[in-house]
Amino acid sequence: MNLLSAGLSGFALGGSLIVAIGAQNAFILRQGLLRRHVFVLCLICALSDATLIAAGVGGMGTIVSQSKTLILLVTIGGAIFLGSYAALAFKRALRPAAMVAEKTEGLSLKAAVLTCLAFTFLNPHVYLDTVLLVGSLSAGFEGRERFAYGAGAATASFVWFFGLGYGARLLAPIFARPAAWRVLDGLIGLVMSALALGLLWSAFSDF
Repeated sequence: MNLLSAGLSGFALGGSLIVAIGAQNAFILRQGLLRRHVFVLCLICALSDATLIAAGVGGMGTIVSQSKTLILLVTIGGAIFLGSYAALAFKRALRPAAMVAEKTEGLSLKAAVLTCLAFTFLNPHVYLDTVLLVGSLSAGFEGRERFAYGAGAATASFVWFFGLGYGARLLAPIFARPAAWRVLDGLIGLVMSALALGLLWSAFSDF
């Protein structure tokens, strides 16, 4: 297999893993609609994915998979964070008129960055997808082809996050109405709640 084929294989895998309704994507979508700190947040998400993918391709996946305590702590922490954010989303859904004002106020850059980092690194699924899955599949490649495979997977993250963040503004006319924000925040709350419950179930299913 040549470098291009390896890179395309990595891009296809990375794209298939990241294009899903999740906490991180919902947050980027919402910030994109508000046009708040879009570039910085998209860059953080993409670089975080690229770093974790590089760790997986470099062999870190084996170490992480053997640390059950670390996985448990990250899972519980992620569930608590997602549950808290779900509560905030439901609260916003009950006060949709406040979203019009939030377009100019919103999260500060520091708060947005910290929230984005929490969504990224308190989600155990991101380690399963990037470090473990991409890392294990990259074992089928050697040398430069393995590097190309990882680079392809990382490129998919950049394309997705920047496309989502800046593409969200195309939906701005719809979200000029408070009712649309009510629906979006209600859906975000449901997604976050489901993810939090799923994490708790996976954390304690072995007990």
